[in-house]
Amino acid sequence: MSDTSTTFETWPGEAYPLGATYDGAGTNFALFSEVAEKVELCLFDADDVETRIELTEVDAYVWHCYLPQVQPGQRYGYRVHGPWDPEQGLRCNPNKLLLDPYAKATTGEIDWDPSLFSYHFGDEDSRNDDDSAPHMTHGVVINPFFDWEGDRRPQIPYNDSVIYEAHVKGLTQLHPEIPEDIRGTYAGLAHPAVTAHLTKLGVTAIELMPVHQFVQDSTLAEKGLRNYWGYNTLGFFAPHEDYSTTARAGQALGQQVQEFKSMVKAMHAAGIEVILDVVYNHTAEGNHLGPTLSFKGIDNQAYYRLVEDDQRYYMDYTGTGNTLNVRHPHSLQLIMDSLRYWVTEMHVDGFRFDLASALAREFYDVDRLATFFELVQQDPVVSQVKLIAEPWDVGPGGYQVGGFPPQWTEWNGKYRDTVRDFWRGEPSLGEFASRLSGSSDLYERSGRRPFASINFVTAHDGFTMRDLVSYDEKHNEANGEDNNDGESHNRSWNHGVEGPTDDPEIQAFRAREQRNLIATLLLSQGVPMILHGDELGRTQQGNNNTYAQDSEISWVHWEDADQPLVEFTAAVARLRAQHPTFRRKRFFTGEEVRGSYGERIDDIVWLHLEGRPMEDGDWDSGAQAIGMYLNGNGIAGKDARGQTITDEHFLLYFNADGDAEVTLPPLEYAEAWDVVIDTGGSADADGTCAAGSTLPLGTRSLVVLREHREPEVEPDLSVAASVAAQSRRG
Repeated sequence: MSDTSTTFETWPGEAYPLGATYDGAGTNFALFSEVAEKVELCLFDADDVETRIELTEVDAYVWHCYLPQVQPGQRYGYRVHGPWDPEQGLRCNPNKLLLDPYAKATTGEIDWDPSLFSYHFGDEDSRNDDDSAPHMTHGVVINPFFDWEGDRRPQIPYNDSVIYEAHVKGLTQLHPEIPEDIRGTYAGLAHPAVTAHLTKLGVTAIELMPVHQFVQDSTLAEKGLRNYWGYNTLGFFAPHEDYSTTARAGQALGQQVQEFKSMVKAMHAAGIEVILDVVYNHTAEGNHLGPTLSFKGIDNQAYYRLVEDDQRYYMDYTGTGNTLNVRHPHSLQLIMDSLRYWVTEMHVDGFRFDLASALAREFYDVDRLATFFELVQQDPVVSQVKLIAEPWDVGPGGYQVGGFPPQWTEWNGKYRDTVRDFWRGEPSLGEFASRLSGSSDLYERSGRRPFASINFVTAHDGFTMRDLVSYDEKHNEANGEDNNDGESHNRSWNHGVEGPTDDPEIQAFRAREQRNLIATLLLSQGVPMILHGDELGRTQQGNNNTYAQDSEISWVHWEDADQPLVEFTAAVARLRAQHPTFRRKRFFTGEEVRGSYGERIDDIVWLHLEGRPMEDGDWDSGAQAIGMYLNGNGIAGKDARGQTITDEHFLLYFNADGDAEVTLPPLEYAEAWDVVIDTGGSADADGTCAAGSTLPLGTRSLVVLREHREPEVEPDLSVAASVAAQSRRG
């Protein structure tokens, strides 16, 4: 419903910043469109009455005005008049209400009414001039002011980091200690029960699955499902409204921004960084048959990669119908402005870039020298936070693990695959050794460090860790796609029974395998990333593609927690935190350094179970077990006070085969060893093992030993005792 009688005092305003900016008195509105011939700002009152204000001021293709009467909470959108010629990539239609790409908050969901589309169903060459405003998400003017109370980013060094990938709703929806009215929200995430759990696990950063405002897919709505993961962004500046307690309670519009900031402040107070999983590779508008919600109607050619010889169609390197146009300066500006906003105004500590290879396709191939990376490199704000790439997309040549610029870290998919293969009995010892020691083959040649590798065994996309050891096949029937969706090659092993079982031997075997995977992850060089709930023994009932499961299939069931596994994970994390040998800043060199008695021993030695260093022929022998000696005197680097970093020596044995016996290395490595971890429970966790003695290795188990020392002051063995105790359980 439109109202032309309401009048607003209108001043020229400014072309910068883009978006709706409240300054304490009124609001400046600014919108970029190079193709527009006329732009109308549309304001909506509580009764959905629309008032249109023509923007007459234009500077460098930015249309702007200042309205002294407009306060926070005001709903708004735009109508853009201009050329309509889809074959030339021009899709302006003033009958479509458009969301401001720079909206800091939104309200309402689109309902997939036909008016949201630029054509009539059944005739894609037609033009649909129905008004979409009643069915469209609206932008909301926000109050930008917030008392941060001296909040500062924790700035945890990469090598000291432990990342916890989590979903705002999934992590908190079923937590019994969180009040029901804030479960599934930013406020629920900030609850002390959550931060206490993360702190116990040694987590230094929570990596949140998409919290940018995203759209519910029509295909899912038709099946009675919802977009759970959130990889369908429409608002790159707006916190997702559904995760806000204020939105649920019908309170003042735009308050999700304040709630998000409060969550970040609470995490920082607990010493935990906040990293956002961001989706700048595509938007929710889909391909040429998708709706017109924002970018398409504002300036389609600027914001999207179009097929050059037929611009009616979209280049799709993402599998979602479109790809953001990183070749256009205003599209790049949108991304960089968004990143800076989340750092400076929302105080987040870093970003994980979904399908980051798509951002490197300035032309067609993935190019590490693409303009986007140059902009990040020189940006004084964005370049100083954590930057994590998902180093692949769905286009040709998109798998780029190890190929990103030096300041970037990467999800290391090769680590995931190799570790899974090893523990299911299909090891490649050389590859496994490389992944354990930081993947120098991927990162060292470009000047990067071991922490360039974000190590993970499981992530949101795929099996949980418990399901990884419980299922041979995916079970995605609940998704409504006849189990055809999701990855079919999971490198998993059900240990003899598909899914749940009452067999105590299989249960114990699966429990041991989960301990193996967690200990391997936390004690590898690089940055470990834990999937939320893996430490609790969380299951998704064999579903490895829960993108549409906003349900108990995906949510964390805290009351079913595997508490011994929680304690084991926490203890191994403490071991990692207390010993710099597990979180080196530099790659191993293979050079000799001082051993226990002044002898010269390599900083890392790969050991045969016979107690000798591995030889060339051993690597291809088909063996399924290997030892690793870490020389505590071989940690290159200095601490904050300039002191050379040293540590105790460690031995780690990884056995993916049956029961075995290992001969410990000779005296020059260490006089004696204490068992710290034994996931199989075969070794004497309370005893001391002399150099050259034998030690049992249980079937498919991991054993960690620490150099035995007789200090003048009795050491704190609580970490070792705790790890050993948890290893013997289950």
